[in-house]
Amino acid sequence: MTNLPPRLSTGVSGLDAVLDGGLVPNRTYMVRGESGAGKAIAGYHFLTAGRENDEDVLFISFEESNADLRANAGTLGFDLSEVPVLDLSPSPEAFLDDEAYTMLSPSEVEGKSTTTELKEVIEEHHPDRVVIDPLSQLGRLSSDEYQFRRLVSSLLSYLKRSGATTLFTSQPSSGGTDETLAYLCDGSISLSRSDWGRSVRIEKFRGSDSQTGPHAMRIDGGHGMRVFPRLVPDSHHHEFTIEPLSSGIDDLDALLGGGIERGSITLVSGPSGVGKSTTGAAFARATAERGERAAVYLFEESKRSFRHRSESVGIPIDDLVDSGNLRVDAVEPLSLSTDEFAQRVRAEVEANDTKFVLIDGTAGYQLSLTDERSDIRRELHALARYLKNMGVTVVLTEEVQQVTGAFHASDNHVSYLADNILFIRYIEVRGEIRKAVGVLKKRFGGFEPTLRSFEIGRDGITVGEPLDELRGILTGTPTWNEAE
Repeated sequence: MTNLPPRLSTGVSGLDAVLDGGLVPNRTYMVRGESGAGKAIAGYHFLTAGRENDEDVLFISFEESNADLRANAGTLGFDLSEVPVLDLSPSPEAFLDDEAYTMLSPSEVEGKSTTTELKEVIEEHHPDRVVIDPLSQLGRLSSDEYQFRRLVSSLLSYLKRSGATTLFTSQPSSGGTDETLAYLCDGSISLSRSDWGRSVRIEKFRGSDSQTGPHAMRIDGGHGMRVFPRLVPDSHHHEFTIEPLSSGIDDLDALLGGGIERGSITLVSGPSGVGKSTTGAAFARATAERGERAAVYLFEESKRSFRHRSESVGIPIDDLVDSGNLRVDAVEPLSLSTDEFAQRVRAEVEANDTKFVLIDGTAGYQLSLTDERSDIRRELHALARYLKNMGVTVVLTEEVQQVTGAFHASDNHVSYLADNILFIRYIEVRGEIRKAVGVLKKRFGGFEPTLRSFEIGRDGITVGEPLDELRGILTGTPTWNEAE
């Protein structure tokens, strides 16, 4: 959109990006969600951002008392001590004093005093930002839905005329109050919470674009609310030259037709323990030794275990970690969403000009799908495409369940993402378990169409001569050629 006024920050990390820069000033916005979804916290952020920008702010509370509001905000790190609060929450006296309701309806008793209080406090503070929590409570001052709609519409118009940007909260209800508020506001932000985690979605945003959702969200004491926008690969691009990159292992490079290309995606597949992570570590070390930054994300192993194992097989990485050329990050899959992980990787790439990323492995990554979006391909596709657009070389490792038998490169059907597919598998030769390695696909050039022996020892990875004396290797139980 063009000719729009400067945006107002919501104060919520990541949410401004979802809103295409923030809120349009002098408009009204609804934050809706079930109890505990984080609606009031969004209000804390909104007012705190205003105070940091030297704006006048106002909190109107229909549920929490002044004391409870400030105390609850404080537990999440928000200091609202200097924020003016109009406390319209029910008092204990209202429960005890029922005589006032014997002859008159609540709207006749309370309506005038409440609207007068609202008008007086707005005129006193001339706020730039207002939070009303929750606006749906005005329904108790209205005799019917029509009167409620008139009252809310009048209040929101008055706030706009006063020059305020208003954020109000609402909880879905069976009476239609929530839908009435959604119709009257300029924008609607929906917060949800489930066993899969928290998320935010922009349902309405007049006069501006916004990113489609849902987007993952987290609430904690140290940061309040944080939103992790879904990655849009086409919005990111970095110029780079496609060139072959060495693994640091000459025979493996020969098998790959010179190595893997910069900005390509390589899938290394095979059963458990066959050497996928070690192969990925070799590529990471080779990148770091060239003086470029590499990042390794472990979904199935601790950092300590990875560093020790790499040292024991002749691919030491401690010196490169200490130099800052290599980052090793162990990810607990069930502790974050794919959106949050994608933002972590993006921050690493853009802050450190990282040139190589290893995601080890895709099964653990799939466990991080802490929401209803259970398709690993969709989420991994967005992350891999982003990295590729940024010129980052990507290696994914995937464990296939079958140790021997009919060959297939991927159990999760993610092989289509790969520019290169390198597979390692066990074979049984004369009663001995051995390993074979081969290239199934290479998009940017030729490769050696043979199968070679593959070993991991104290001196690292050894790729041997072609196994041309055997046939049926891909079955896992090869036989000797007739010439043998």
